Amino acid sequence: MSLQPFSALPSLADAVFSDRFSRIDKLFSQLTGDSPVTAAPAYDLQRFEPHRYALTISVPGWKEQELEIELRGGRLSVSGHREKESQETSGDSHQEEQSWLHRGIARHDFQLSFSIPEHMKVTGATLAEGLLNIDLYQEIPESEKPRRIPIVTDGSRTLEHQ
Repeated sequence: MSLQPFSALPSLADAVFSDRFSRIDKLFSQLTGDSPVTAAPAYDLQRFEPHRYALTISVPGWKEQELEIELRGGRLSVSGHREKESQETSGDSHQEEQSWLHRGIARHDFQLSFSIPEHMKVTGATLAEGLLNIDLYQEIPESEKPRRIPIVTDGSRTLEHQ
């Protein structure tokens, strides 16, 4: 499982360290034969308006029924679980002749988890051309929006904090 904080302003340092970590992780994975931690699908986070966002996750070859999106307690989770390929032979002679010589396309289950701000809602999700697009909207209640408080002095003059 991979946990990413939802940040509107990613830092350059995070990108540099993340790239270095990815390289080291891939190197150790090649040496040990384990699958790398960074095998989670790539994603983009885009801001359209002050309160509207889009999370796009690269999931080529995945079917809609293999993907799951869940929002629970300030955590957005996206997971993918591959359907098991049928090993049953259907009496077709071609089935017996087929075998993999090399299988380099990743077919690993995955789970991404994002910590999201309070009052963030998922407004929709679409899967097209290998991209899972999740629309997000942060609705801040009136009671939590910043407001100006006028300052009254002894006289009739009122000062307002700018």
